[in-house]
Amino acid sequence: MARQATKRLTTAQATIAFLKNQYVERDGKEQAFFAGCFGIFGHGNISGIGQALQQMPEFRYYQARNEQAMVHIAAAYAKTKNRLQTFVCTSSIGPGATNMVTGAALATINRLPVLLLPGDFFARRNVAPVLQQLEAPQTQDISVNDCFRPVSRYWDRIIRPEQILTSLPEVMRVLTDPAETGAVTLALPEDVQTEAYDYPEALFRKRIWHISRNRADLSALKEAAAWIRSSQRPLIIAGGGVHYSEATATLQRFVDQTGIPVGETMAGKGSLRYDHPLSLGAVGATGTSAANRLARDADLIIGIGTRYSDFTTSSKTAFQHPSVRFININTTSFDASKHLALPLVGDAQVTLEELLGQLDGYSVAPEYRMQAEQLHTEWDAEVERIYAIRHAPLPSQGELIGAVNENSSPEAIMVCAAGSLPGDLHKLWRARNPKNYHLEYGYSCMGYEVAGGLGAKMAAPERDVYVMVGDGSYLMMNSEIVTSLQEGYKLIIVLFDNAGFKSIGSLSRSLGQQGFGTRYLYPHNGSLPTDTAGDEAQILPVDLAANALSLGAEVIVCQTYADFVTALKTVQTTDRTSVIYIQNDRYQGIDSYDGWWDVPVAEVSEMPSVQAARTEWESMRTQERHFLE
Repeated sequence: MARQATKRLTTAQATIAFLKNQYVERDGKEQAFFAGCFGIFGHGNISGIGQALQQMPEFRYYQARNEQAMVHIAAAYAKTKNRLQTFVCTSSIGPGATNMVTGAALATINRLPVLLLPGDFFARRNVAPVLQQLEAPQTQDISVNDCFRPVSRYWDRIIRPEQILTSLPEVMRVLTDPAETGAVTLALPEDVQTEAYDYPEALFRKRIWHISRNRADLSALKEAAAWIRSSQRPLIIAGGGVHYSEATATLQRFVDQTGIPVGETMAGKGSLRYDHPLSLGAVGATGTSAANRLARDADLIIGIGTRYSDFTTSSKTAFQHPSVRFININTTSFDASKHLALPLVGDAQVTLEELLGQLDGYSVAPEYRMQAEQLHTEWDAEVERIYAIRHAPLPSQGELIGAVNENSSPEAIMVCAAGSLPGDLHKLWRARNPKNYHLEYGYSCMGYEVAGGLGAKMAAPERDVYVMVGDGSYLMMNSEIVTSLQEGYKLIIVLFDNAGFKSIGSLSRSLGQQGFGTRYLYPHNGSLPTDTAGDEAQILPVDLAANALSLGAEVIVCQTYADFVTALKTVQTTDRTSVIYIQNDRYQGIDSYDGWWDVPVAEVSEMPSVQAARTEWESMRTQERHFLE
């Protein structure tokens, strides 16, 4: 037998050499799976992965400012690319590694592929404890990287160079599987990264991973068609799986033929254009009057690529028909089986196509279709009303969202994640193409916005990217403004300042707690003032516009709605990342439109406002359901 050709490389060099030759293919379209590597170097990875990246410049290295942010960039990039491409992220040991845990959780919860290569303690142990090493008296086989286990879809620690021969293929299997994907973590001890081994050259050959379009069971398809034909008021809930499978055109054909209206989750918004007569917009706790009205009375819910978060189901109060049933189309049996649904485990695009074939000649009753179209028209008028509000002295968030929507290109990408903006955007944003609306709401992670905007821009450099962010989330992580300037990716950051946490302030007031701990105020008499504070409330003199300017961004400060519209037009001609800063009214909100979110209220309290909120909460709790039919 001929001896297998080998190549002597360090573990880190072999890892990068392997990763740069991994490709994916779907529908005959092939592309490299990794667009490069983000990293911040320390003693735990500089001489290993850092040296390998320096030696192989064709696998592009990108410098980030915050380890959590670089994972957000990778996740947003993967989301924009429909999970067909992503980044590697590397860090040193200790705080550099644990900074990535939040990003890993975000990627896994949102089913987005990201590869993490954190440095780890010495495998040979003799110099332990090294700088930044966690020590545990009960074992020597633990490090802070064990924190990644529950938030990773695959986790491994490489303590011998040859272990990557079996680990790296598993990494790719998980990352490229639509049903399994999420964060993948390979903990790399800093000494092992630098150790050499004679690796088989076959490890470094180009490998193409086929992204399959799995088909649902035929008998289940036929049963689903029978359920749909027998239903009186079916409703589609379109989730992120519609986008990831590139099924938006198929969904429109399905809706046009059957007349079944569509409500959308946060991840699914844009599955059907906002102006389609059967597009009802957002559903659930942050839903529209149109979608929530039909959801309440629907006798059949057809979930497509959704995991039914509590927001989507209004904490299990959205669907009130006494015999409502569910059909779920999903790549994972876990999600497809939720609510004791009839599961159609398969790719959304091909499953919809095959289900449509089973429904030849079927359409909903004309009266039901007319009701859905009328609700669509009424909701469109409500959005127009909110867009036209000219609230004074400070503008409302709703009208500012309208200004961005109306003064941005239909091909632009709007990015947001946390605070009060997601709820208002879910209701009000008119999605004009499938990538027009980019919300990270699986984890709703404060600090995602600027980093996520950079990831989206890197994935689609030809599109304008609008980052919508409140002051609270901006203060948590604005560092990647610098990275966007360094790499020449222009972001348009719309920064809303309402002197605190607007979303949690509103929630606090609804719980009878008067906005406690949600405003940016100086303490008064030893405690932080609430929303009921009068003249004693002194706002912190934080200058967010000056902060953005200091990071190198172009900054436009607005006082009025008219200033804001002018700024939106001006930033079209700026040559770098630009920030539009404006204050808005923290108390001017958008109606809930029959949506509800279960946040428990204190059972006993000396505060009458909390007692009243508890009474209301107990009333709403009676509407929560278990779907066991």
